[in-house]
Amino acid sequence: MIKNILIPLDGSEHSKAALEYGIWMAEKFGGTLLGQHIIDTISIEGTFFHDISGSLGFEPYLDFSTKMREALEERGKVILEDFAQQCRQKGIRHETFLDLGIIPNEICERSKVADLVVIGHRGVNEEFSTGLLGTTAESITRKCPRPIFVSTKKFKTIERPFLAYDGSQRASSAMESAAEFCSVLHLPLTVLTIAKEEKLGENVLRQAKSYLSSYAIESRYELDRGHPEQKIIEHLTKFDYDLLFIGAYGHRRIIEMVLGSTTEYVLRNTPCPVFLNR
Repeated sequence: MIKNILIPLDGSEHSKAALEYGIWMAEKFGGTLLGQHIIDTISIEGTFFHDISGSLGFEPYLDFSTKMREALEERGKVILEDFAQQCRQKGIRHETFLDLGIIPNEICERSKVADLVVIGHRGVNEEFSTGLLGTTAESITRKCPRPIFVSTKKFKTIERPFLAYDGSQRASSAMESAAEFCSVLHLPLTVLTIAKEEKLGENVLRQAKSYLSSYAIESRYELDRGHPEQKIIEHLTKFDYDLLFIGAYGHRRIIEMVLGSTTEYVLRNTPCPVFLNR
């Protein structure tokens, strides 16, 4: 059950949308929101080059790093206070954390006290990222030990969840989350299996039907053939689903490095939020 939801906040539009999804889920599940802002040590240490400017013939700006940190702390406090104010207005229990460190590492560490981490596709440095998935978001999805909800830039009430299921352990974990999510929110669930052989696909769908039969949710099942990543996006787009449940990256790390993975492709191309499970 989702009770403690961690929301990393950086003031970006993606972060604000993630917060909207977090507030919506906290209201639905009666949960607590954990607002986190991280002062990026890389941003501070990068100013070292300003301090040695004197050696290059320019007037040095002494103690630049300290002033930079103070400015970043003040900005973080403003972001967290805005978060707290929104929670108070909604009557949602909340806590705030102002952390210092490398952003993905701090989020993963703080996630140990959460049931779910909600992040935006990209952050304040989105112009320096490639594709639709920011480098920080990609790092978190690969390293975080908790389930992750990757939001889109615009909030939309979830009404039509969708599960990509292949029978693997991580897909089974995603199915468990989807079942609890849909059960609490009284939402229908569509399950898609993509298999090279029809018989194999039918066996996988039977597993899903057997598991979901114990939940009071309306379920429908689809079997398709083709490249999993492309078929998932095709179904999401064609039938206008608004949340995808999927297992996170598999074990074939070398192959993923060379060819990419189904998870990464889906994250970069999905038209809706993605709920990732390990």
